[in-house]
Amino acid sequence: MGRNIRKRRSPLAVRAIAASAALAIGGGGLVWANFYASAHEENSSPNTTKAASAQVATISCPDVGQKLTNVPNRARGEVDGELATLDAQITAAYQRLATTRDAQARDASFVQNSILGPLKNNRSVIIDRIKLEISRAGGSTPSSLDGLSSCTATPATQTNAGQNNGGQNNGGAASQAPSPSASASAGGQQGGGQQTGNGGQAGNGPLASDFVDITKVRANVPRKAQTRAGGSTGTFTTSCGVNANKKFNTDNVIVAPGVTNGAHHLHDYVGNQSNDAFATNDTFAAAKTTCANQGDKSTYYWPVVRIQNGTQDFDQNNDGGGKEGNVGQIQQVKQAQIKFVGSAKSKVVAMPKFLRIITGDAKTTTNGLANANAHWSCTGFENKVQLTQQYPICPRGSTVVRTFAFQSCWDGVNIDSANHRTHVAFADAQGNCANGFKAIPQLTMRLVYGFRAPTLQNGQIKNAYAVDGFPEQLHKAATDHDDFINVFDENLMNKMVNCINKGQRCK
Repeated sequence: MGRNIRKRRSPLAVRAIAASAALAIGGGGLVWANFYASAHEENSSPNTTKAASAQVATISCPDVGQKLTNVPNRARGEVDGELATLDAQITAAYQRLATTRDAQARDASFVQNSILGPLKNNRSVIIDRIKLEISRAGGSTPSSLDGLSSCTATPATQTNAGQNNGGQNNGGAASQAPSPSASASAGGQQGGGQQTGNGGQAGNGPLASDFVDITKVRANVPRKAQTRAGGSTGTFTTSCGVNANKKFNTDNVIVAPGVTNGAHHLHDYVGNQSNDAFATNDTFAAAKTTCANQGDKSTYYWPVVRIQNGTQDFDQNNDGGGKEGNVGQIQQVKQAQIKFVGSAKSKVVAMPKFLRIITGDAKTTTNGLANANAHWSCTGFENKVQLTQQYPICPRGSTVVRTFAFQSCWDGVNIDSANHRTHVAFADAQGNCANGFKAIPQLTMRLVYGFRAPTLQNGQIKNAYAVDGFPEQLHKAATDHDDFINVFDENLMNKMVNCINKGQRCK
């Protein structure tokens, strides 16, 4: 399975390109502000993150990677490297903006002249490289790439572009609008664009409006597809712990193989213990695993959740951590339940070894909700309320739960695809796999936390929590996502398939 053994751009090369094109931005919106407060400054309350007194806007850039649905295998390593460079450029620009607040205050055209002007040219260079690499490998690029170099500045009130409190695609639950109490304390803009709600990381989120009292949200969980004759009703559970080894890194070997800090945020890992940017399929196969059944060396990883209570964690001054707006006390899960389930309409077939699946979208603030698959809830409410666009405030005796239901239809050929999406798909509302795709065991994950609920006080959120993310994605709840690489051995995978197809409950 060769995509992880091709030559990669070295981390030093990536850093050099990022440094030389520090004004370029790739893959998303970018927060910019005339900052009058530090990104990590606290107010007089030790448990409340101070809002920035700043005029805040975003620079919205198209997500190039999502347009690349048909990259030849020979070019994928190089294209992944270029896409990672675009993400690295976001961080470089984000950090530059955070350190030029005086220049911005003195010169109203500073952002336009120093950021937006050079931005189009710098992005064009990277996009042209991507086109050349695809062409050299015998492929063709979509004509739409030519229009992806331009970025636009938008007011902060539009930072949720594409998020309209409606339902989400791919079978996800609808998200309710904010409760009156949450809306009243939202980080809206008043005279002069001054941000009045809680801005978290100096305007980088979360805001008070990103939270909702779950007891005030109407039930919104849809009924599951009814299992028909020929369906598969069994389950297979694998126990892989809760990252007691504290394996963390800011890599993402699926999206940015060979690139250190390719995720730009911190991941929790269970299962395979050799997952980093440079892991290959051979590395995974030879690795140790935290899973109780040693036949499961799969890797399961997700962005960490942090409480913004003034605590500086170990990565406060690191790439992917505090340098990129991911600050606060890391919260590890109390339970990590991993279960594979069947199809309502058919038997399932074995997953191919080294199949890669990403569920959700880390860049929904840029891309909208088309690929969002975040599910936030509270214990005792999971069968009634699932939230996509807001974090729940749980009542006493209840705690936060994140759940994921991965794509359950596979194209029957590929273990990955150029945009890491099109080789797998979700079943429709009736449980059918379309376009000749085959049903595979559906990975479901349930992550349970134990931290106390945040509270809204005087328009600010106290003990706010948020998922780690790219700095320009504003720590929105909808950016939650989860990653999986299948490294089950053949015997255990066959046991799983037989168990699910026969309607059994197995471990």
